[in-house]
Amino acid sequence: MESVDFLKDDAFIFVLSLFIRYTSMIVTIDPDSGFCFGVNHAIHLADDELRAGKTVFCLGEMVHNEAQMDLLKSKGLKVVSHSELNTLKGSTVFFRAHGEPPITFQTAKDFDINIIDGTCPIVTKLQQKINDSFRSGKDSNAQVVIFGKPGHAEVAGLNGNAGNTAIIVSKESDLTKIDFTKPVRLFSQTTMDAEMYQSIAALVQKNMIEATNSDLIITKSVCRQVSGRISGLRVFAGENDVVIFVGGNNSANGAYLFGICKQINPKSYYISNLGDIDPQWFVNHETVGVSGATSTPGWLIEQVASYIETFVINP
Repeated sequence: MESVDFLKDDAFIFVLSLFIRYTSMIVTIDPDSGFCFGVNHAIHLADDELRAGKTVFCLGEMVHNEAQMDLLKSKGLKVVSHSELNTLKGSTVFFRAHGEPPITFQTAKDFDINIIDGTCPIVTKLQQKINDSFRSGKDSNAQVVIFGKPGHAEVAGLNGNAGNTAIIVSKESDLTKIDFTKPVRLFSQTTMDAEMYQSIAALVQKNMIEATNSDLIITKSVCRQVSGRISGLRVFAGENDVVIFVGGNNSANGAYLFGICKQINPKSYYISNLGDIDPQWFVNHETVGVSGATSTPGWLIEQVASYIETFVINP
């Protein structure tokens, strides 16, 4: 019986328990996660300038992800605020994917600033549509209404294209700001919840009908790359025992997409870096899914998956 005495050793039993709890785990990366087209476009533009050895100032954070911003800063990117533009005469300033209002372009022109415009092409088209609606609707007192987050950089750019007169709504109670007896031109920030936008649009339409006013135009402006992830993300969250969602602390898109995961799988956890990971999350589970926001770089998502496989499953 001496040959099996080692089974009574506490240290061995502990190691064996870890082996049983972790070794059968499978870690899968959500194939649809990572940078959206707009952010990827902006990052490549900035990288090209930085590799050329140029000093580039970025107007606000290029992307709501601390790890990616740290990487860009290490390459020489310098983040500045709008109030600092008048001190950057003759410099090169990068406009991020969120876009900027017309006044920012005019200020840059006034101070002879070289602009690298990294605005997402989808946002640029939306800005133009809002500007067209604003100009064409002046005679009829049409109201530009934007479903979005107050204070968000993209919303500031969109509102600027409506002469800063747009009505910003983020929830149903905000609809009291609208005069339903007047024409309404309804738009959405590109990264908002598409289903919630549909609900808001339906309520606006209902109120317009009650006011016997049919002058309503609803523009489908939620980015398809964001809204298109919802169904796939729900399936992904349901297929895994645990979901690790990687996003920046200030990422609105990350918070929204994580909410989708949490609805489907209560064992979903939001992290911004490796230090946020708790090994206890994975105990007695077989599958782990790693996903991320449209502002989360693919390299960080892969790093998280690798960390879980290397240091959690096989410590």
